[in-house]
Amino acid sequence: LNIMQNVDFNQILPQFKIEGTIESVKPLGNGLINDTYLVVTKEENQPNYVLQRINDSIFTNVELLQHNIELVTNHIRKKLEAQGEEDIQRKVLQFVKTIDGKNYFMDKERRFWRIMIFIPNAQTFETVDTKYSYLAGVAFGDFEQMLTDLPETLGDTIPDFHNMEFRMKQLREVVEKDPVGRVDSVKEILDIFEKDAERMCQAERLHREGKLPKRICHCDTKVNNMMFDANDGHFLLVIDLDTVMPSLFFSDYGDFLRSAANTTAEDDPDMNNVHFNEDIFKAFTKGYIESAGKFLTPLEIELLPYAVELFPFMQSVRFMWDYLSGDHYWKCKYPTHNLDRSRNQLKLYQEVCKHEQMMKDYIASLQI
Repeated sequence: LNIMQNVDFNQILPQFKIEGTIESVKPLGNGLINDTYLVVTKEENQPNYVLQRINDSIFTNVELLQHNIELVTNHIRKKLEAQGEEDIQRKVLQFVKTIDGKNYFMDKERRFWRIMIFIPNAQTFETVDTKYSYLAGVAFGDFEQMLTDLPETLGDTIPDFHNMEFRMKQLREVVEKDPVGRVDSVKEILDIFEKDAERMCQAERLHREGKLPKRICHCDTKVNNMMFDANDGHFLLVIDLDTVMPSLFFSDYGDFLRSAANTTAEDDPDMNNVHFNEDIFKAFTKGYIESAGKFLTPLEIELLPYAVELFPFMQSVRFMWDYLSGDHYWKCKYPTHNLDRSRNQLKLYQEVCKHEQMMKDYIASLQI
C-alpha cells in the first residue's frame, strides 16, 4: 500500500479485525479535525472501511473519547433492535476492534487510529435550507432522546466546551494580561460583553441550583453531520460523535442556529449582511420540539430563545479571546480575522435579541 502523508498503512490496518482483502486507501472528505481515509476492499460481499487519525491535541484523552462513542453507539443499536429496525448497519456507526480487542490503535509515532464500517449508499449535504433544518431538528432531538436513559455517565471529551462562565473567565484573564496590546482598541466590545455577562451565564447558575439537568448532547450540530439515503433521501443517522458528552440541553439547539440562521458566513466583515433567518429558526425549532419536546422540562423549553442568543454571544467572546491572545486557536487569513469574526457574532447576538418575542410566540404556538 502507498504511504500517504507519512502514514504507513501496512503498519496500521493489520492491527484491526478487517474482513476482506484491502485494495486501496484514499483520503476521504474535508474534516477540519481528524485525518480520514476510505479503505476499499476487493470482495463484493465485504464492507469498505473508514480509517481516521484521532486529533489528540484536541481530544487529549483518546481512551475516554472512544469509550464514550462505544457506549453511545451500543445504546443506540440496542434501541434500534428493540424497535425492529431492519437497516441497522446504516442507522448507527459501527467501529472495528483491534486484534487485542481495543477500539483504537496507537502507532510507533504515537498517533491514534480508529476504523469504522463505511456506510454504503449514503450522503451528507452542506445545504442549510428550511427542509434540512427541520430534519436536523428532528434528528438531533431524537438522538438526545435515545440517550436519555444511557446507563453509564459519559466523560467530558472537551471539558467546559460550552460553559459560558469559563469562557468569560478566559476572556477576563487575557484582558488583564493583554499579551499583544490589543485591548485598548476593543474596549467598546468588551463593555458589551461585561454588561450582558451575568444574564448569559444564567444556565450554569441554574444547573448549580439543580434546576437545569445535564443531558447527553451531540455538541456539534451541523447539517453535514447527518447522513441520508442516496436513493430516496430518507434520514439515516447522526455522525461525528467525538463531542458527544454531558452538556446543558441548549448545546445542540443553540449551536445549530448560530451557524444555520446567520444570513452570512461567521467571518463576513460587513456587519450589514448579518441578520437572523426567521424561517430557518422556525423550521429547526419545529423539528426539535417534535422530537425533544418529549423529554425537555418546561424550564428548558422556556429557555430556548436564550439558547439561540447564547451561542453567538459565546462564540463572539471566544473569537475575541483568541484575538487578544495573539490568534493561536483558530486559523487566521489576515491580522484582524478573529476581530471580524467576533464582531460578526456579536452583531448576530444583537439581531437574535431583537427577535426574542417572535421566538417566544412561535415556541408557544408549537405547544398548543
